[in-house]
Amino acid sequence: MREVRLSGYLKCKDGAEAALVLEYLPEHLALTRAEPGCISFEVAPSGSPLVWTVEEHFASSAAFRAHQARVAASVWGRTTSAIERDYTVVGLTD
Repeated sequence: MREVRLSGYLKCKDGAEAALVLEYLPEHLALTRAEPGCISFEVAPSGSPLVWTVEEHFASSAAFRAHQARVAASVWGRTTSAIERDYTVVGLTD
């Protein structure tokens, strides 16, 4: 199994989007860190109040895909779907 790493940024366009991140991020972090195959998951403020750094590390492509599916169906996924993401994913296989 090949590990998958995602890194990049969550970029809010305004304070309203940033407020959504602040409100829903704690639960998103807890749920993701409890997922099978999650090695590490960090979303942290950057130097800008509108930008967060994102670092994800999963044990396999299957674990990463399961995470993505869970997120898409979650409150976090629905609430923050309009927020820009700029990510690079390494290690993902078919």
